[in-house]
Amino acid sequence: MWKETPQIFVLSALKGLAVVAADGRTGTVKDFLFLDDRWQVRWLVIDTGTWLPGRKVLIHPSAVTDLDFEREEILTPLARRQIEASPNLPENQKLSRDFESSLFAYYGWNPDWRPGFFASTGGAATPAADPMSESIDDPHLRSFDAVKGYRLRATDGDIGRIENFLIDRTDWSIQYLIVDAGSWLTGKEVLLTPYAVTRIDWLNREILLNVTREQVKSSPAWDPFQLIDKMYKERLYRHYGWPASIS
Repeated sequence: MWKETPQIFVLSALKGLAVVAADGRTGTVKDFLFLDDRWQVRWLVIDTGTWLPGRKVLIHPSAVTDLDFEREEILTPLARRQIEASPNLPENQKLSRDFESSLFAYYGWNPDWRPGFFASTGGAATPAADPMSESIDDPHLRSFDAVKGYRLRATDGDIGRIENFLIDRTDWSIQYLIVDAGSWLTGKEVLLTPYAVTRIDWLNREILLNVTREQVKSSPAWDPFQLIDKMYKERLYRHYGWPASIS
């Protein structure tokens, strides 16, 4: 398992963590919905288990006050009764913009909370219909579970599959895509930023990139057990010719 840092964490590390409200546990983290035009986590999908049987609820990242990986808990100031009375999303109902609006209004959350770092890069995906996310009506809102495993295609061939995201804790923006390169780059961990993405092909389950296989092969090595410091980021961005990191 990757080492977590105060600033950056692996998104899947939150799956299965208990959600602790102001007056007790409310369930566990099941999945995440992210915006592919902002590269930002929009919702945490919470399985309420035996407390509210058969029901899943959505919590906005702005309602998360702390992540405690040692205790395997996510803390929120919400009360259990607030969550119980929140707008109901039955199974198999589409997550529409109207439903999102009702959630924002109910909790008093800001729908424009901390826009993602990559929101205006010009490299956002252009999604088509996604058969893996039929419960989602917003064309830019995608399930992490659905996207994990998509093929990553460079300009001159495949480089592997999407394994995970690295998230900035301050605004839940997706800073890096973790690549599972398989046997092609044995022993090397690969990071890409959303700057590398030109399009997500939802029908064929692949992510198209604007980098070459040789660029990926010669990119700065990433040690998942070390902090991603300013020097590493500058080397990575300079290698690919991405706009200078502001974080």
